This record gives sequence, C-alpha cells and structure tokens, in this order.
Amino acid sequence: MNIALIIAGGSGKRMGQDIPKQFLTINEKPVIIYTLEAFQSHADIDEIAVVCIANWENVLKAYAKQFNITKLHHVIVGGDCGQSSIRNGVFALEKQYSQDDIVLIHDAIRPLVSHEIISDCISKVQEYGNAISAVPCAEAMLETSDGVFSTSSYARDKLKRTQTPQGFRLGKICDLHRRALEMGITNSIASCTLMVQLGNKVYFSAGSEKNIKLTTTDDIDIFRALLMTKKYEWLK
Repeated sequence: MNIALIIAGGSGKRMGQDIPKQFLTINEKPVIIYTLEAFQSHADIDEIAVVCIANWENVLKAYAKQFNITKLHHVIVGGDCGQSSIRNGVFALEKQYSQDDIVLIHDAIRPLVSHEIISDCISKVQEYGNAISAVPCAEAMLETSDGVFSTSSYARDKLKRTQTPQGFRLGKICDLHRRALEMGITNSIASCTLMVQLGNKVYFSAGSEKNIKLTTTDDIDIFRALLMTKKYEWLK
C-alpha cells in the first residue's frame, strides 16, 4: 500500500497572514486542496493522511468533503515542530498499516507536485528503501559564518536541493524517529536530514523547479503564474 502523509502542521508566520498558509485561498481553492488533489488523482496512491495544525481539523475535513478528496482517511494533530509533526503522523499510521507499506511524506505547501514526481518517489522506494525528491543546484554557493560576508565557495555539483515527497518504508521511518527520541534529536529540518544524522544512506528521486514550496508572498505570485499555464492535468 502507498500512503501519502501530508504535513500541514505549520502556522506560516513568514507569510505574514492571519491564517496558516496551507489554508490560504488561491483562485477560489485552498492551497492544501491543490496538494491533496495531486495525490487523490494519482492511481498508485491508495490513501491519504494529513497532519494538521491544531484547531483546523474540522476546516480540513470540510474542505476535503467539498472538493471530493475521497482518499483522505486520517487527520492527525500536528506537533510543535516539523519533526514532531512527522513523528505524530508516522506513529499514527504504524498502528494501522504494515511495516512494509510505503509512506510519502509531503509538504502541504508544495501544491504543484506532479504525478511524475510521485511515481518516481514510489519507484525509488521500491528499489532502494527510501527516496528523497531533489533537483540539481544551479546557483553559485558561497559559505558564510555570519550571513554578512563570504570568503569561500562550495562546489555546486556536490549539492542537491531537496524537496518533498520523501518516501520510506513505514517501519523504517518509525524506527528512525524512535532512535532520534532516544538520542535527543528533536528538531531536524526534514526526514532526509534526520536519516543522514542517524547514519543512513539516502537515495534521490526526481524533483522539479516547479515543485515550489509556498513560504513567502513571492512564492504565492509564482504559484499563481504557474496555475495560469494550465499544465497540471490533475487540477479540477
């Protein structure tokens, strides 16, 4: 079974809005619905679970009903950071699914994830046991210790910019989070960084420059422009 675990536990303070950014309405549809529709319409996704910011669960369920997200089976309350939200999600799934089932962990605020990205993530998990959506680093990379100046660079061909989804066997990612708790690791940036911190090898799957994360108002402008291209076959 392939399960999409959508992480929607953030408050979105950097966006400067009164509501969480995953619930912002763009072109008469909440951001999170665009994301859910991508997984809803993918033939290889069996079920969807959402880790939701506290007190927005009923709003999410109402939107899911309105937009016919029939694969949504679980709504789980988020934690106080990204790592704890993911942990809440995978631990909840572990109670109901097999250790060998595949879970794709995806940011709710990456609404233009394509079917090709989802398919390649599933394929790479089947082949290697995990998969991290990523794109090459095209920019010049400078190192800095204070954010003000730099005197050295880093070879960009040795870097990947990671995205989501990030796919795992359910048992493996749950064991990873248990080990992290035992070691006092509580605020790793992402599942891929947690894997590396605990000595695991990660494998890359396809990402895309269009698989943008809506973090700032500039990202919203880019999202609107991409929507106008009407190249997203799963959008209703």
